[in-house]
Amino acid sequence: MNKIPTWAKFYLYGLQGIFTEVVYTALYDTIADKNRKLIGVSSVWAFLIYAASHLVIEKMSAFLIKKNISILFRAFVYVLWTFVWEFSTGFILQMFNACPWYYEFSYNFMGLVTLEYAPLWYIGSIFAEQVTIPCVNSLHFISFKQSKKM
Repeated sequence: MNKIPTWAKFYLYGLQGIFTEVVYTALYDTIADKNRKLIGVSSVWAFLIYAASHLVIEKMSAFLIKKNISILFRAFVYVLWTFVWEFSTGFILQMFNACPWYYEFSYNFMGLVTLEYAPLWYIGSIFAEQVTIPCVNSLHFISFKQSKKM
């Protein structure tokens, strides 16, 4: 058995991101609009964005933990990364009229990022570092060739 390859991590991180966004949007609509249908939405772009971002956070996490940086500060760094990544990917997608989000909150910047989500990104980044990344890294990969030998 081998450690899980990067392409598999990308896939699992993307699924986690999409799942979280769909649940969040369903709950948000339930609270904001009293819509009890629990219909959540996302975008295929979000899959790619979440997957790539998690891979970067995984590398940052390993580095920051090795330097004995506190989890509270690490989460702050992850939130900064998230804002940079969300803005950059949103800006590029917006150039092609393909950006699936536009924030209309009070503290948004160009509709691509909003400070109102900072607490959610903070909690989410701690969850990613403490739960998602360790769970994914604990997985092992069995190739088709290896499974035939078993």
